[in-house]
Amino acid sequence: MVAVIDYDAGNIKSVEKALAALGEDVVVTRKREEILAADHVVLPGVGAFGDAMKKLRGYHLVDVIREVADCGTPFLGICLGLQLLFESSEESAGVEGLGILPGKILRLPDDRGLKIPHIGWNSLAYPNRGRLFAGIPEQSYVYFVHSYYLRADEPQIVTATTEYGALIHASVERGNVFACQFHPEKSSDVGMKILTNFLRVSA
Repeated sequence: MVAVIDYDAGNIKSVEKALAALGEDVVVTRKREEILAADHVVLPGVGAFGDAMKKLRGYHLVDVIREVADCGTPFLGICLGLQLLFESSEESAGVEGLGILPGKILRLPDDRGLKIPHIGWNSLAYPNRGRLFAGIPEQSYVYFVHSYYLRADEPQIVTATTEYGALIHASVERGNVFACQFHPEKSSDVGMKILTNFLRVSA
């Protein structure tokens, strides 16, 4: 079973549909016991960092997510779900993130003639080969929608990057914790292969 964490964020339904299309038994839930019983856990999301952290705390999900990260269950953060795993975001000054991974979320630079938010397809480079990208060539294209980007403190956890006015840490992996700034569920065959690779990771 795959648990998709429900905290009233956008894009949860499309993630649920993509996982179901891969033949998975999917539950969208905020119940601690269902999340901890799952074989894989996904934290999707579109929205504001501060609002999302407020909702995660309001639904008592912060400790549950940290418990999943600590217990070895494969965990995937998508878009805002990636950003929340880190320490803080320029979008919401003074708001602490989950702090599961070290790094900060920065605003994309808007002084280079590029449209913000960044919406569209970008190709990936692999500074470190991650398990999510097994069988997926470098320079494959995936779909982004974001105004903020990750700068991870540990270069070794960064498995994919792209360029959009800055070097974007587009995907990370440490132990059982994976995350993508882009939307695999909206990235056609490449994205479905990424999700398949995640589902093949065992605890």
